[in-house]
Amino acid sequence: MYEYELQQLRAADLIRRADHERQVREAARARRAARREAAEGSAEHESHIRRFRRPRSARAA
Repeated sequence: MYEYELQQLRAADLIRRADHERQVREAARARRAARREAAEGSAEHESHIRRFRRPRSARAA
């Protein structure tokens, strides 16, 4: 009986850990999505992007 109870405790602990890790992943995913949406919506962000990169120095012949 003792081993069965230990197995039940281990199983419950594993389920709790899996739920916690799932919540952490979902929170991180939500934060990334919010940052992406905020970056897409800001006009200020796009004004600082250099669309075409030009070399800073002249080419050597």
